[in-house]
Amino acid sequence: MHIAIYGRPSPSNRCEEAKKIFAQLDALGIEYIVHQAYYDSLKKHITFSANVITYSSELAANSVDYLVSIGGDGTFLESLPYVVKAGIPILGINTGKLGFLSLVPKDDIEPAITALKEKKFTIQSRTLLNLEATDSIFGKNNYALNEVCVQRKDTSTMITIHAYINGEFLNSYWADGLIIATPTGSTAYSLSCSGPILLPEDSSFILTPIAPHNLNVRPVVIPDSSTITLKVEGRTPTYLVSLDSRSVAMDGSKELTIRKASLGVKLIQLPDYSFAKTLRTKLNWGKDLRNE
Repeated sequence: MHIAIYGRPSPSNRCEEAKKIFAQLDALGIEYIVHQAYYDSLKKHITFSANVITYSSELAANSVDYLVSIGGDGTFLESLPYVVKAGIPILGINTGKLGFLSLVPKDDIEPAITALKEKKFTIQSRTLLNLEATDSIFGKNNYALNEVCVQRKDTSTMITIHAYINGEFLNSYWADGLIIATPTGSTAYSLSCSGPILLPEDSSFILTPIAPHNLNVRPVVIPDSSTITLKVEGRTPTYLVSLDSRSVAMDGSKELTIRKASLGVKLIQLPDYSFAKTLRTKLNWGKDLRNE
């Protein structure tokens, strides 16, 4: 078995967890390649073999069997451009905080790597959003796993977002912004703006306004076969467009088209890590402080 390791070179990826992972990989005889920037941040603290291989660009199909992301959900999202087009499945090990994508806690590193070696897992496909604009503002990586977000660039004024579904006018949102979320993204930014939670296998998107000025404006769930068109206007000439954690400023005269991408993301689902269990654990469902 051959896997790729991706991590963010920052203090949040503590060496203790990385040491556990690489020690387990070596103990099981698993070959690996390491993202160059992550390797550079670890090589002073971890003893690697002299012939360790690194990568810094998109991985080719069949170059590795899996990718292991070490960090939080932000790190997981950063790893996508390296594997999405090649269809390489991803396993997220959580050394961050909440973690809806990086499900494996740091205390379960050894059994998780062993399960990977023994192929005791299932593959779950997750939907991506594709963004089309007048200019290719995100280049070839114009997709998002969690959400596409349109929001005001500064704090001085709201923007107006005119939304169309399959060419039919839906609403003009007077708000700080609008989130178009996938089922995966329903537990991310959309959730913090009172959007509903969808199961990962749901075939829907969510339109969630950010701080709408109209109190009767609520999130809307639409089929993921829909084509969403957005036109934005405001007192300032530009606004922000975000694909997950990547943001650019865009001219208000340009139109956005959002639809389901032809590609998806493959997530590795280990035994005992169901979505329902994740919701109960991460959101403290059923927890009564009176019993503590």
